[in-house]
Amino acid sequence: MSMVLANSSAQDTEIVSPPTDSISAVSFSPTADILGVTSWDNAVRLYETNAQGQSQQKAEYKHEGPVFDMCWLPDGSKCISVGADKAGRMYDLASGSSSQIAAHDAPIKACRWVPQANGSGFLVTAGWDKVLKYWDLRTSNPVATVALPAKAYTLDVQNPLMVVGCGDKTIQIFDLNNPGVIFKGQDSPLKHQTRVVGCFPSAKGFAVGSVEGRVAIQHMEKESLAKNFSFKCHRLPDAPKAGEQVAVYGVNAMAFEKAKGYGTFATGGADGRISFWDHDNRSKLKTLDAFPPVSPSAPMTPIVSLSFNHNSTFLAAGVSYDWSKGHAGNVPGLGTRVRLHPVKLEEIAPKPKTR
Repeated sequence: MSMVLANSSAQDTEIVSPPTDSISAVSFSPTADILGVTSWDNAVRLYETNAQGQSQQKAEYKHEGPVFDMCWLPDGSKCISVGADKAGRMYDLASGSSSQIAAHDAPIKACRWVPQANGSGFLVTAGWDKVLKYWDLRTSNPVATVALPAKAYTLDVQNPLMVVGCGDKTIQIFDLNNPGVIFKGQDSPLKHQTRVVGCFPSAKGFAVGSVEGRVAIQHMEKESLAKNFSFKCHRLPDAPKAGEQVAVYGVNAMAFEKAKGYGTFATGGADGRISFWDHDNRSKLKTLDAFPPVSPSAPMTPIVSLSFNHNSTFLAAGVSYDWSKGHAGNVPGLGTRVRLHPVKLEEIAPKPKTR
């Protein structure tokens, strides 16, 4: 893939009063510039942001253990979070109250809300108990449960497509028109551990990112299978010379642009950089330099989560240690921050094709 490098960190800003421990997920409201941030400090924080990249904390609620993921209801009135306390909790922005709405027998790693055409919807949770559960918020018990072959590591939904990345390096694909069974299980197209999956906005395929600094593009329709491919990314140097050693960083985060309809996506890596991709044209649109570390002597801090806001004018990035090197890698000066990047058109719009 072709590469364009741009240092845009000078225009980026940071969220005020970030979490006190590693970030696990960032997620913008689908209707307003309110950003949710989940953390290993057991808290979910909500921040109001504006067009200048300024922010202030709006609310906070707690789990009884580290929080791993979150999602929003379509009207933005409530958010849902899951974590190591084996619980799913819903927070009502209007009342400021939270309540438990889901439970597993082990930590819950991921959650997504699935909207329905009739205005209703349901919650999906996937856990380290190797189980996927569907929840109707009007009842206290799951409406359906599906066994997974291994622990769930990552989950994404673009109705009717749902994709789950599991700890055994398999990808479990669901057709939500028939949610009670796995539509297709396949080995990951990548060789190493899956870190993140993301569904195309068209629901016609998905992308997989792994610890080996690669992304795989997978199409669902038979006539498009020939378009499947994988590419290297989040590696330094970007254009190595013959025999030069390359540092490989995991692909930790992925977010597809949906508001403007381009269908392009961003990845965040353990190298601290964000890259924008046009998978249809197999090209890289731009790469942003890593946010400067808190301490000049510290290595670049990984990107652990990404989220576009509701109109794709901002991209939020959780910047904190990703635990890929264990406890020894959590060196002083890495910091825990949330980066707000004002999105430019050339970062998300496909380039005109040249003859």
